[in-house]
Amino acid sequence: MEPRSVRFSQTTLTELMIPSYANFGGKIHGGILLSLMDKVAYSCAARHAGNYCVTVSVDGVDFLEPVEVGDLVSLHASVNYVGRTSLVIGIRVIAENVRTGIQRHTNTSYVTMVAKGSDDKPALVPELLLENEEDARRFLEAIKRRELKETYRHAFDNAKTRLAVKENLDKLSDHRCVVGWQTKNKDAK
Repeated sequence: MEPRSVRFSQTTLTELMIPSYANFGGKIHGGILLSLMDKVAYSCAARHAGNYCVTVSVDGVDFLEPVEVGDLVSLHASVNYVGRTSLVIGIRVIAENVRTGIQRHTNTSYVTMVAKGSDDKPALVPELLLENEEDARRFLEAIKRRELKETYRHAFDNAKTRLAVKENLDKLSDHRCVVGWQTKNKDAK
């Protein structure tokens, strides 16, 4: 299997934001943008893998600015990292006001996809050919994101299993919540 460059599978999906995509505030639903991100991630991953791909996780969806009805939205996707059967796709979303020509970076996301073979089992993907420092930087950042995600997951799982609710209720006092079952128990006495 020959390595494939980042350029080989780079994909751009452009769509006009129409009124039916808007929420009650007149801005484009985040779910519409997430759906478009998933489509462009699939297209990019499948092109690199040469196989059907499925979404495994979506990391770091940052909604930086709202997208307006009438904007022309372009989603730029690149393979940032490959494992044996997985690929991390970096997505940059640009919204353009077609009347003024002003472009805004509105979203960034990282989507992990897994390639599937005809037997529906994970399939080996081609290595990623890094052609420049930018490709290498993105690959290294993906490795670091993966390490940090694993560290966080491990730390949170450990904390969650040791978290005793009764011994930690005092930590809720500075937050916007009411411990209702204790109030009910006190009222019943």
